[in-house]
Amino acid sequence: MKARFIFPANEELDEAVNYYNFQVPGLGNQFYKEVNQAIERIIKFPDAWTKVGKNTRRYLLRRFPYALLYSKENGKILILAVANLHRNPEYYKDRIR
Repeated sequence: MKARFIFPANEELDEAVNYYNFQVPGLGNQFYKEVNQAIERIIKFPDAWTKVGKNTRRYLLRRFPYALLYSKENGKILILAVANLHRNPEYYKDRIR
């Protein structure tokens, strides 16, 4: 099984990496590594995390206040949002399926 990001989620990932690297050099790279590890876990166990919609689940990152919202479609994992948990969730609600 493979994973891919929809455009807004990919942009959110880039913004978070840049933000954390600006705060502390290398911290954004650690964030990116944690996201990749999360995606590996999601691929192995796609039904293990909390449902937030009919076909959408949420994976909470361990070290950072972010969640990955994803769905399983046609044998692939589709990352719908790299959601900052300190922001109003309205900005990604329209992506929940």
